[in-house]
Amino acid sequence: MDRINQSSVTKFLLLGLSERPEQQPLLFGIFVGMYLVTVMGNLLIILAIGFDSHLHTPMYFFLANLSFANACFSSTTVPKMLVNIQTQSQTLPYGECLAQMHFFMTFGILDDFLLGVMAYDRYVAICRPLHYSMLMSPLVCVLLLAACWVLTSLAALLHTLLMARLSFCAGNSIHHFFCDVVPLLQLSCSDTSTSQVALFTGPLSLIILSYAHIISTILRVPSASGRQNAFSTCGSHLTIVFLFYGTAIDVCLFPPSSHSGGKDRVAAVFYTIVTPMLNSFIYSLRNNDMKTELRKLFGIHIFSSQGL
Repeated sequence: MDRINQSSVTKFLLLGLSERPEQQPLLFGIFVGMYLVTVMGNLLIILAIGFDSHLHTPMYFFLANLSFANACFSSTTVPKMLVNIQTQSQTLPYGECLAQMHFFMTFGILDDFLLGVMAYDRYVAICRPLHYSMLMSPLVCVLLLAACWVLTSLAALLHTLLMARLSFCAGNSIHHFFCDVVPLLQLSCSDTSTSQVALFTGPLSLIILSYAHIISTILRVPSASGRQNAFSTCGSHLTIVFLFYGTAIDVCLFPPSSHSGGKDRVAAVFYTIVTPMLNSFIYSLRNNDMKTELRKLFGIHIFSSQGL
């Protein structure tokens, strides 16, 4: 096949989750419902934290920002996919494809850094409790959030510029429902070694290091009830970490040549749609403070199940 320079590629074809027409209405209905639950659930978390002064703590401050990032993360891919299903259009201009990839990476990497900062918050709360108010002061929290945004913006911009420099020689059909990094690398005939830098290495390393210290500290607690209470403060965060990284790590940290299109698409559905949707349920159903505030917002007792 003749080499096609990237400047000659004017559009891509997004083949979506399924090429069978009879499945499109079902997919449309499922993903409309999941997207609405994702946006509304994360918005409720933000409102609950904003309205209750008791939740104005570092952990909930970062949780509110994580909920915002999750809602935006899903919004970079799902609405366009729904439009494509409804209009039966598969084309996406080259510039729009890069723009979608840029914002997808922006909020995806922001998720990573926020999960890393939340792990650090749990580390300070458990391992350095006497210094918590100083190490996690409001000013420190704002600076940590600003650092997350700055690093995220730089990383997303870098990878977008690297992608824009690639040449494509394997056609313009993307076996995916959005412009993800891995499918685009599979179409490239350029050297993609630089673009395959592990996106999650930094935040994931911070999470692993923080929880190594947390587990070491908890195991030194003499009473079983004390260890259980300490672990319970990390339960919701660890659940989100496992859900997000469990599906994203295989797609993003392994060479594109080792991926099958179907496997990538299923994994992408989980970390772009399912995990952001479950975020609201995990933090609301496993956290008594959140359940109390949500009851105040609605005046009903739908979250009256047992606490942690």
